[in-house]
Amino acid sequence: MSLWEQAFPIITKKVSFKKMIKSKVEKVDLYSNILEKKMSMLVYLPTTYNHLNSLPVLYFLHQRRGDENIMFEIDIHTTADKLIETGKIEPMIIVCPRMENSRGVNSSIVCKKIPDPVKSHRTIHLGRYEDYFIDEIIPFIDKTFKTINDRKGRYIGGASAGGYTALHNAFRHQDKFSKVGGHMPALLLELEDEYKSFYRDMNDWEKYDPLYIVKHNDISSEMKVYLDAGEKDEGRFYEWCSIVHNMLKKKGVNTQNHLFPGHHNTEYVQSNVSKYLEFYGSI
Repeated sequence: MSLWEQAFPIITKKVSFKKMIKSKVEKVDLYSNILEKKMSMLVYLPTTYNHLNSLPVLYFLHQRRGDENIMFEIDIHTTADKLIETGKIEPMIIVCPRMENSRGVNSSIVCKKIPDPVKSHRTIHLGRYEDYFIDEIIPFIDKTFKTINDRKGRYIGGASAGGYTALHNAFRHQDKFSKVGGHMPALLLELEDEYKSFYRDMNDWEKYDPLYIVKHNDISSEMKVYLDAGEKDEGRFYEWCSIVHNMLKKKGVNTQNHLFPGHHNTEYVQSNVSKYLEFYGSI
C-alpha cells in the first residue's frame, strides 16, 4: 500500500468524468483508516463540472437515523440542477457522506457500536468521527475532485443531528468553512440521558456544544450562518436556533434565523432545500 493510500480513504468504485454531459450523482465507497471500516458517500457533480477548473463544495450531513441517501430523500441534486440552470446559484459539488449515528464527535478511540440506553431498538456509533470527517473526507474530496481547496469555497450544512454536526464542525474548524447551515439542528441546553453515551464527561459535551462554543469563543466575522426550524418542530429546536442566532449577532457574525411552517421531519427539509441552496450557492 502506498503512503497516499495509507493517509487517505481509497475509492473502490472508479469515477469517470470524460463522457459526462449532464449532472450526475456518484456513489463512492471508501475505506476509513481512522474508523477501520468501509464507508460510503454520494457526490453530486453539476452539468458544467468538466468545463470549470474548480468548484465550491457543500457537505450536507444526514440526521441520526439517516445516511448518504439524504441526497435523494430531500432531492437536493435535482433542486441544484434547476437553480444552477436558472442562474440562481453558482455550480457546486455536493457531498453527502455517511456519518452514522455518531453526532460527528470523537467519542472513542476504538470505533464500535452500542445499543442506545434509552431506546434499545436504536444503535449508537462511537469512534473518531470528527477526525474521520475533517482529516479523511475533506482531503479525499479535494484530492479526487476539482474543488476550490480553501475555506472560501467550502460550505457545510445538515439536518437535525447533521445540523448539530455541521455547526460544531464549522465553529471548531473555522479555517475550513466559510458558510454553515443548521437546519432544524438538534441542539440542547443541557446534556440529556439519551445523548450521554456520546460524551465521556461534561467537558467533552461542552467542547462540541454549538451554544457553548459560540458563547465562549470568537467566531470569525467572515463566517456566514443560516439557522432554521419548523414552527411545529417537536423538539422545539427553533428556541435554541434563536439563542445561537442572537449570540452570533452580538459577536458581529453574519447570521440569519428562520421559522418556517412544518414539523421535525424529512418533508420539512425537502420543502426548504431550495432556500438552503440559495444561501450556500448565492452568486
